[in-house]
Amino acid sequence: MPQHAGTGENGHVEFTLISLLNGLSYGLLLFMLSSGLTLIFSMMGVLNFAHASFYMIGAYFAYSISTAIGFWPALVLAPLAVGLLGALVERYGLRVVHKYGHIPELLFTFGLSYVIVEVVQLIWGRVAVPYSIPAELQGSLFTLYTTTFPIYRAFMMLVAILMLAAIYFTLTRTRIGLVIQAALTHPQMVEALGHNVPRVFMWVFAGGCALAGLAGVIGGNAFVTEPHMAHALGSIIFVVVVVGGMGSLGGALLASLLIGVLQTFAVALDFSLLHALAAIGININTDAPGYSVLRLTISQVAPILPYLLLVLILIFRPKGLLGKRDA
Repeated sequence: MPQHAGTGENGHVEFTLISLLNGLSYGLLLFMLSSGLTLIFSMMGVLNFAHASFYMIGAYFAYSISTAIGFWPALVLAPLAVGLLGALVERYGLRVVHKYGHIPELLFTFGLSYVIVEVVQLIWGRVAVPYSIPAELQGSLFTLYTTTFPIYRAFMMLVAILMLAAIYFTLTRTRIGLVIQAALTHPQMVEALGHNVPRVFMWVFAGGCALAGLAGVIGGNAFVTEPHMAHALGSIIFVVVVVGGMGSLGGALLASLLIGVLQTFAVALDFSLLHALAAIGININTDAPGYSVLRLTISQVAPILPYLLLVLILIFRPKGLLGKRDA
């Protein structure tokens, strides 16, 4: 009997640790995607509705490049190609629309997201492509009791952490980072010093798109690379940005990890209000009013939890967790 009790305790520890690791890896992927959007908004004031589409393009570019010359070149070349595409979009599209105000900018990026999806379907088709994890990153990194943790999830976490370090170093320790931050608050002064502010903003937009492309390279083979992948993650990314705080990179990281862990734990919990009431001795008949709501398990409502968090944040803390401006 004591051994059986120990096994049950080990099962709880196993579930908690593995769910936490999976939640952190998913949260870091969300951060890879949301960080670019956060940078673009904080430095340009543009809320890019097409941002998740650049994530999708990164995955498709990586699939095509990895098929031709391998995954590791794709890890570098695909984000660069997406960044170049982002620069062209900003230079010949967004910059032209910018002078008409924020609403035309939103409509432009909204329309662009649909254009990208249609172009992707024309080139790669409407079904998922076989973009797979490279052989050297397959298998398990370690086994915790009876559950294995994949090497590739650890690789995703490592890339996200290195990306965060690179962003922080670039913005705070390099000359170009200081120019970017100065262009945000004092564009006239930066121009007077001989810097081309529109070009700075173009490369900020390109950099944000490249970060989304990198997330696509990493996430495309971890999940599924298909034309609706942008739609599947697009709404979550805006939840992350608003919950973390509009324009706050630290807030985006905190919100990404929070939502990643929240959803990962929630989908595995088959617990409902009926169970809670039964535990305190209250039994509800099947014909009682509201029975269908009471019987819903946490795993069934898991998909709406991030959006519920968004609503609560907008009501009680519109600036977000670490933001300095209202959403």
